[in-house]
Amino acid sequence: MAGERKQQILEALAKMLENPKREKITTAALAAKLGVSEAALYRHFATKAQMFEGLIEFIETSIFGVINKITTEEEDGGKQILLIVSMLLRFAEKNPGMTRVLIGDALVNENERLQERINQLYDRIEVSLKQCLKVSIAESGKEIQPESQANMMLCFVVGRWHQYAKSGFKRKPLEYVQQQLASMI
Repeated sequence: MAGERKQQILEALAKMLENPKREKITTAALAAKLGVSEAALYRHFATKAQMFEGLIEFIETSIFGVINKITTEEEDGGKQILLIVSMLLRFAEKNPGMTRVLIGDALVNENERLQERINQLYDRIEVSLKQCLKVSIAESGKEIQPESQANMMLCFVVGRWHQYAKSGFKRKPLEYVQQQLASMI
């Protein structure tokens, strides 16, 4: 039951983060949304930062679970990259509240350790992309720098996440990319 309640708290927090007005989320507002007291929240999480850490853990588990599956099942490095980038964009579409955590918007005025954790998540994504690029280079023999290419790809994804949040979660990241590609052709 305690695990269930923790999950409910995290889901409510994520839902509140979907509000495009970007208002600061207070524990009082979260407790009111759940119909419980603030004390009830603190029985499951010692601090609000721990609540955000729970969201970050969900993000990490979700993203890296899929990345590991992609790199295990797909041998082609180029396809791995496309699948990972597409997955990251789809993750944002399916989880707008988590997108605000990923871009750091929801972490403003929160414990700086949270932003450090997101930065570590970015580093891990970049390492995964570098590995895929190295596989792709080995397959194709192309002369590219995996470090700069992986960084550029991550910047592209994070930029789409920012645009998605800025649009009030209306302009989906994959839709935006498809429109950009169509205009180039």
